[in-house]
Amino acid sequence: MSTKVSGAAPRRKGLTLTDVLVTVVVSLVLGIVYHLWASVSSVAGLLFLQSNELVYGMWFAASTLAFLLIRKPGVALIAEIAAAHLEIAFGSAYGIQLLLYSVVQGLGAELVFAAFRYRKATAFVAGLAGIAAAAGSLLADIYYGYVTEYATWLLILKYTLRAISGFVIAGYLMYGLAKLLEKAGVTQSLQPVDRKEYDALDS
Repeated sequence: MSTKVSGAAPRRKGLTLTDVLVTVVVSLVLGIVYHLWASVSSVAGLLFLQSNELVYGMWFAASTLAFLLIRKPGVALIAEIAAAHLEIAFGSAYGIQLLLYSVVQGLGAELVFAAFRYRKATAFVAGLAGIAAAAGSLLADIYYGYVTEYATWLLILKYTLRAISGFVIAGYLMYGLAKLLEKAGVTQSLQPVDRKEYDALDS
């Protein structure tokens, strides 16, 4: 059974007002989720060493969900940055640092979608984008010195779990959500190309 939402980006490559508004709405909703997710992470961290990393992927979700809905260049990065701004507005303990995280995480996801020429909106590709976002977060962690004293084995454990979380949550979970929104007709106006044309372009 195929995991594809669709096969290609719409013909209208530039962002429309509708695209921007949808990206903003996605960012607003996930910005709120990002703020509340710290509590989920704290509870998850009680399971075992670094177990909070298993839910870290939610902080990459804005970039993948926005692309799965709109499928145009730039929306992954824009959505991640916008969601971080809302998280900051809610008073995140990390404050302005979140801006760097949002940029490198959004860029990581964006680069994966670009590598597939923005033609693949599958769960697997979204999962790869989640892993790339996790790699971006590692760069930010190094920049801020959060992992300088970690043992090698602990670094491997931490970021392996984070990558898995990015693949599952930002990838397959957001794909599932996009499919639900598609079935509800929410994405119809965002995909001007007929489904048969998507499939033909992807074949």
